[in-house]
Amino acid sequence: MIQLEHVNLVVKDIPEMLKFYQAVFPHWYVRDEGHGEWSGKPRNWLHFGDEYQYLAISDHGEGENRDLSGHQVGLAHFAYVTHDLDGVIARLTEAGFEIYQNGTDSSYRKNIYFLDPAGFEVEFVEYLTDDPKLRNSDG
Repeated sequence: MIQLEHVNLVVKDIPEMLKFYQAVFPHWYVRDEGHGEWSGKPRNWLHFGDEYQYLAISDHGEGENRDLSGHQVGLAHFAYVTHDLDGVIARLTEAGFEIYQNGTDSSYRKNIYFLDPAGFEVEFVEYLTDDPKLRNSDG
């Protein structure tokens, strides 16, 4: 079996990223943190997650994230499955984050998109069926 353990995000502001992801994952915690150097530049970093998966976040980012309305090569978005999409939306909006884009109108799923403070588009999806063939159907 192979599973995704972590995603490494290079950002400008770790505390703002932490505020966003703490709203999404109230049960996660800072697993470890420190500072060092990456390619000649100092950086702070932390791992935010649980025993099974986490986000590695470091603050040595420069420039802006890719234009999500453009066609540049790069990350388009990543997604998390939840059993309580309304709860995720409520926690994020209460923390001051706005919905970036509404999801698809489907009988088989509800989804929504937010931008995190570094400009990464994050999708949250709640499936309304256990049938994998229907989950991404437009039905």
